[in-house]
Amino acid sequence: MSEELPDLRASDADRERVAELLRDAMAEGRLDMAEFEERLDAAYRARTYGELAPLTRDLPAHGARVSMVKRPGGEDAAAVDWAARMVAGPPTSTGGFAFWSGFGRRGGWTVGRRFTAFAMWGGGEIDLREARFAERDVEIRCFTIMGGIQVTVPPELNVVVKGIGVMGGFDDRATGVGTPGSPRVVVTGFALMGGVGVERKLRKAEKLRLKEQRRREELEGEQRERRD
Repeated sequence: MSEELPDLRASDADRERVAELLRDAMAEGRLDMAEFEERLDAAYRARTYGELAPLTRDLPAHGARVSMVKRPGGEDAAAVDWAARMVAGPPTSTGGFAFWSGFGRRGGWTVGRRFTAFAMWGGGEIDLREARFAERDVEIRCFTIMGGIQVTVPPELNVVVKGIGVMGGFDDRATGVGTPGSPRVVVTGFALMGGVGVERKLRKAEKLRLKEQRRREELEGEQRERRD
């Protein structure tokens, strides 16, 4: 539709769909920050389909064309997201080990039913914000001696923290119910003279979306001031 009717006026929803494609491309590393910000600014200023189409034309698969097809009404975005991230197959990694060193599991890795982490005089990072899940029930076991392990989860996950700290700490502030259909993650283990932190953080794409929303609101405010 965008190429057949390039002069057709675009709606706010059309601009937002292009912005979503650009956010996905940024999160996947297809666009750097400068390219992303340039295209995003052009998307929010676009007035026709013809102006929107070139912004995603060089992006593969979902970003190759400007789609004017809307999602069915009432569809839960969070549930769709988790459904897409449930995969069949073996986990990418089942454990992490650090001795006077560190380890990290982050990005689009696949977590299985159980992941065991150990850190002694070192540290580890387990980031589930972009992870795929082979199971809906996951156990993250963390053991640390004079070291530290940080577990980062997205706000939508169902999380239970029930580890034990001796002369150390096992942070349980992230315990809570997530969105319907999201996996359940139980963080357990033992911290001796060390610490295990479990923290909820927004995904990178969501942070970008909020940043863009603020920018769009500022732009709309400036346009209203000019009209007045």
